[in-house]
Amino acid sequence: MPQGPAAGSAIPAKRALPSKESTLFKDLLSHYESRQLKKGHKIADQILKKFPEHGETLCMKGLVLTHMGKREEGLELVKKGIRLDLTSHICWHVFGLIQKGEKNYDEALKSYTQALRFDKENLNLLQDAANLQTQLRLFDSLQETRHTILRLRPNVRRNWVALAVAYHLGGNLEDARNVLEQYARTLKNIPDYDTEHSEVILYHIRLLADLGHNADALALLDTSAKSRAVVDRMSIMEYRARLLSSTGAQDDAAHAWRALIEHNPDNYAYYRGYLSAKGFDIDNLPEVKTPEVLKILSELGEQMPKAAAPRRLALDVASGTEFTTLARTYILSALRRGIPSLFADIKALYTDPAKRDAIERVVTAFYDSLSNSASASTPATHLWTLYFLAQHHSFSPSPPSPPSPPYTHALTLIHTALAHTPTLPELHTLHARILKRAGDPYGACAALEEARRLDGQDRYVNTKSAKYHLRCGMLEEAEGVLGVFTKKDAASPGADLEDMQSLLYMLEEASAQNRLNRPGLALKRYLAIQKVFDDIYNDQYDFHSYSIRRFTINIYLNLMSFEDKLRAHPAYVASSVEASRIYVRVHDDPSVATASTSIANMTGVAKKAIKKAKKAAFKAQEEPKKGLTQATSNEDKGLEPGPAKDEDPEGIKALGVKDPIEQAWKLLKPFATPTQNSLDVWIAVYDVSVRRQKYLLAAKALLKARGLKGEDGELHIRIVDFKQRVSSLPQLPADPIGPALASALALILPDELALETYNSQYLQRHASSAASVLAAAKVAHNLHAPIEEVEDLLFRLTTPEVNDDIKSGLATHAFLVKLGSRRADEFRQGCDDRYVLSTVFKTPEEIARLRAPPAQGMSDGDEPPEGQ
Repeated sequence: MPQGPAAGSAIPAKRALPSKESTLFKDLLSHYESRQLKKGHKIADQILKKFPEHGETLCMKGLVLTHMGKREEGLELVKKGIRLDLTSHICWHVFGLIQKGEKNYDEALKSYTQALRFDKENLNLLQDAANLQTQLRLFDSLQETRHTILRLRPNVRRNWVALAVAYHLGGNLEDARNVLEQYARTLKNIPDYDTEHSEVILYHIRLLADLGHNADALALLDTSAKSRAVVDRMSIMEYRARLLSSTGAQDDAAHAWRALIEHNPDNYAYYRGYLSAKGFDIDNLPEVKTPEVLKILSELGEQMPKAAAPRRLALDVASGTEFTTLARTYILSALRRGIPSLFADIKALYTDPAKRDAIERVVTAFYDSLSNSASASTPATHLWTLYFLAQHHSFSPSPPSPPSPPYTHALTLIHTALAHTPTLPELHTLHARILKRAGDPYGACAALEEARRLDGQDRYVNTKSAKYHLRCGMLEEAEGVLGVFTKKDAASPGADLEDMQSLLYMLEEASAQNRLNRPGLALKRYLAIQKVFDDIYNDQYDFHSYSIRRFTINIYLNLMSFEDKLRAHPAYVASSVEASRIYVRVHDDPSVATASTSIANMTGVAKKAIKKAKKAAFKAQEEPKKGLTQATSNEDKGLEPGPAKDEDPEGIKALGVKDPIEQAWKLLKPFATPTQNSLDVWIAVYDVSVRRQKYLLAAKALLKARGLKGEDGELHIRIVDFKQRVSSLPQLPADPIGPALASALALILPDELALETYNSQYLQRHASSAASVLAAAKVAHNLHAPIEEVEDLLFRLTTPEVNDDIKSGLATHAFLVKLGSRRADEFRQGCDDRYVLSTVFKTPEEIARLRAPPAQGMSDGDEPPEGQ
C-alpha cells in the first residue's frame, strides 16, 4: 500500500499538512490498508474540506472510490491529484496501483518508476516494480531492482533467492550461482527438514546442472541428502540418477535408475534412463543392439510381473518375428483381461506398416480361434476382441474395393459387438467414431446419444456427444447436453463453460457458428478464446511474489517457461487464424458484417441462440447489483472489473469495426516470427499483408510457407494471386522495398513463366490429388478461364484417377455453388453415390430430416420451428 514520507525527509510546502490533518492522513492510509473504505472515504473528505488541492489526499480518495466500485470517478480524482503534486511518490504509487489493477502493466511500471524517483528506497515500490518487470520480461531492470532490495534488506532470506532468480531469468546463470553461494555462507542454525531451505538447495542443484557443473551438483545433492537438508526424497533420487548419467558414472547411474524403477515400475522415463545408463538409446537403436535391449527388458518384466512398461517398450524395440511373438503375448493378455484402452496403448506402433500388419494378423487369428473353438472362452474376451478389431479397421481402413467402401468392415465388426452386448457405452462411442470417419456425422451423433443415455454420469461421453452435436450444426441440442453438468444457476451452459475456460467447447462452438455462416457469433467466440489466454497471462502476476515468498523456485521457473510459450498453444493459434479470416471476409465484402447477422435472415435456432445470449448478458449485468446490496460496509470491491455487460450479444459490433484488416493483423502479428512453422499461419499472414499493401511482408510469408509445404494447394492459389497483384501495380515501391520485392517475387515465380502455364504444370504434377485439382480449378477461375473449363477440372474428382476424399468433395461442391454452376447438384449426387456411407452429400431436405430429433412433444418453453 502507499506509505507516508520517510522520517526526516523535507516535505514541500504544498504537500505539508497541519498536525491534525497529518494524523488524519495517516489514519486514511491505515483504513485503506484494512479495507475500511467508508471510514477512509469520510476521512479523505474531512481533509479535502480544508485542503481541497492536497494532491496525495485526492489520490487516496480516488483509490478508495475505485475499490468501492466507482472506477471512473476515482480515476479522475487520481489524475487531478497527480497534476497537483507531480513529485509525490504516493500520488504516482496510487496511479500505478490502479493501472496494475487494469492489467496495464507497461503504464503501471512507468508510474512506479516515477514514484521511485522521489522515494528511491521504498520497499513496497521496489517489490511491486520488480513484479512488473518480471511480468514484462525486463530482466536487466529486474536485476537492478532486486539488487537494490537486497542491499536494503540483506538479512531477509528471500531477497537473496529473488536476486538469484532474477539473474537466472535473464540468462546470467553464473551470477545466479554466485548469489546462491554467498547466500549459503550467511545461513546459520538451519533446522532439519526445513522445507524452504530444501527448495532452495534443489534450485541450487538445478542451477549447477544447467551450467553443466554436474559433479558440483552431485556433490551438493549428496551432502544435502546426508544432512537431511533436502526433504523431497523422490527429487533426491531423480536428480541423483540424472546427474550420475551426466557425469559418466554409468554403473552408479544404472543402480540409481533401477531404484527408481522399483519405486514406480510403470514410469517409462525411468526405463529409458536405465537403458541409457547401460549404453542404449532406444529411440536410435542399431539393429545389432536390439537383442541386448530385449533381454534387459525381459528380465525387468520377469522381476516386476505386474508392470506393463517393460513389455510395452519391448514392442517399440522389436521387429520381425520377435515383434510378432512379443505382440501376441502382450495383446492377448490384455484382451483376456478386458482392457478397453489396449488400442490407444499400441496404436503408436501403426506408424510402422509391418508392425500394423503383424498386429492385425495376431488379433484376427485370435478372434478366429475364439469363434471356431468349442472351448468355453469368456464372452468378455470375445467382446473386447471385436472391439479392438473394430478400432483397428477404423483407424487403418482397407482401401476401397467396390462394392465395399472403406469402413465397411469396421462397421460390420462393431455391429456384431453391439448385437453381443448392446448396453456397453464404449461400443456406441466407437460406433459413432467409425460413422464420423465414414462421413456420417448425423449417425455418429445419434450413436453417441445412445452411449450417453446408457451412462448419464459419464462426463467424457457427455462432452463427446455435445461435440458431435456441434459438428452437426445442432447448437441448441448441444447446449442441452452440456447443461447436464454445468451449473444450474448459470446464465446458460455456454456461459458457464466460457467462465470455466473450456477451450474445447469454445473452439467447437465457434467453428459451428462459422459453418452456419454466422461470422459475428463465430468471431465473438474466437475473441473469447483470446481473452482466456489473456487471463492466463495475467494470472501469472501473483506468482512472481508468491513463489519467491514460498521458495517454490523450480515450479516457478517451469511456470515462466510455460507462460513464455503460452501463445503457441494450438487453441490460441487456431482462434487467431480463424478470427483473422473472418476479418478478411469483412474487408473484402463489408456487407458480411450486416447481412449474416440480420435477424430477418436467421433461422429459428439462430434467433433462439441470440435470445439466450441476451438473457445471459442481462443476468451477468444484474449479478453485481445483487451482490452490492448484500455487501458489508467494509467490503473491498477490488480493482478487478466486475462482469461486464455484453454489449454485443450477436457479434455485430465485432464485425463492424472500422478497420477489420488492421484488427486481423493485430491477431496475427505475434506469430509472424522466423520460428513459426505453421502453414495456416503463414497463409493467413499473406492474406492480411497483401490487403494491407505490405507486399514485402506478403512475399516473406509465401516464402516461409513454401519452405514448409511448397506444393500445397492453398499456397499455389496465393502464389498466383500475389503475381497478379504485383503485376497490376503501376510501379514497384521505392527503394529499398522495391528491389527486395522484385528479388522475392523472382524466387516465388519467375517472370518468364506465364500464369496459365504455371497452373497447368502444377496440375500435371498433382493430377491424382483432389486438393491440388481443386486449387488448380480455383486458379483457372481467377485467370478468367471459361466456367465450362473450370467445371471439367472439378469433375476430375469423380474419376478413379484422383484420390478424392469427403473433405475435398465438400469443398469442391461449395466452390461449384459459389460459381453458380448448373452442374453443382450433379457433382453432389455423384459424391453421394460414391460415398455410400456418408450423409454429408444429401439434399438439404434429407439433412434436415437427419438432424431432426425424435418427435417428443414440445415443452412449454420451446418455440415452434421456423415457418410454423
